[in-house]
Amino acid sequence: MATLKLEIVTPEEKIYSEDVDMVTLPGSEGELGIYPKHVPVLTTLKPGELRVVKDGRETAMAVGEGFVEIKADGVSVLTDMALESEKIDIAAAEKAVERAQAAMKEDHTAEEVAAIQASLQKALAQLHVKRRRHHG
Repeated sequence: MATLKLEIVTPEEKIYSEDVDMVTLPGSEGELGIYPKHVPVLTTLKPGELRVVKDGRETAMAVGEGFVEIKADGVSVLTDMALESEKIDIAAAEKAVERAQAAMKEDHTAEEVAAIQASLQKALAQLHVKRRRHHG
């Protein structure tokens, strides 16, 4: 069976590099499912849940903003955050949500608001992945 080479890289480190059966990721146009022999695409990544199917097992990661390059035999993800569900700290993510929501009530420049919203989205992505895993 054909596989895809999935690489997930953050500014700090290469998080993931494996041959996988399928990847689902939060693209700018909505959720994107990628199988081997996919048409080449360059797209942007939105904060959310990235799911990987390998050997019939699905794992989920919370990802931040970034870029995705899809080739026929592989997917490269460059993102500012990629956390597997066991590495997610629920308390820290909930605090980040509270901080961002509190910050939204204050006056900020448009750039600051965008940064606050981005951190809120990333924290919500972490909570979504973590909670789905625990209650699933």
